Amino acid sequence: MAIEIHVLKGGGTLPTLDWQWDAETGILSGAFMPGVMQTGYTGTVEMTDEEGSTVLLDISGGVLCGVDMVVWPEVTPLPGLAPPVEARIAQVVIPGRSPRRGAAAMEFDTTISMAADPGGRVYHLRVGTRRPVEPIRVADKLLVEVDAANRLAGLWLDGVPSRPDPA
Repeated sequence: MAIEIHVLKGGGTLPTLDWQWDAETGILSGAFMPGVMQTGYTGTVEMTDEEGSTVLLDISGGVLCGVDMVVWPEVTPLPGLAPPVEARIAQVVIPGRSPRRGAAAMEFDTTISMAADPGGRVYHLRVGTRRPVEPIRVADKLLVEVDAANRLAGLWLDGVPSRPDPA
């Protein structure tokens, strides 16, 4: 199932995002305060695939404002992997719709794949199949890829700190 998104014109100062690792669980989280608040769904959009990978998108007032990599897909190392330099600055909005009755989140089953540079500082998450996309910069260290049908096609996580060694 695809996640429909709307892209709203951005402007002003780009929000700052800080990536944080949870050393015990291996969860990578990043969040930021959206520049302009909207009205809409506040909660989580959960993407899962048949391999068990789970990615959470944090939504506030309809606006994407965070990402949590909960259960990681297999990560393919790609030397030279770098986020797109040219990207429109904007906000990404998840259209207002309620989660299923009794659910705490909107849930989507999809295909998730992940690549990373050898240093683990840049990650590219692909949602669904490979297709032409437009990169949208929503924060200083997060880009969202949108396809021609206004569906979420991927995420670029940039400036990720080194993963802590498990205790």
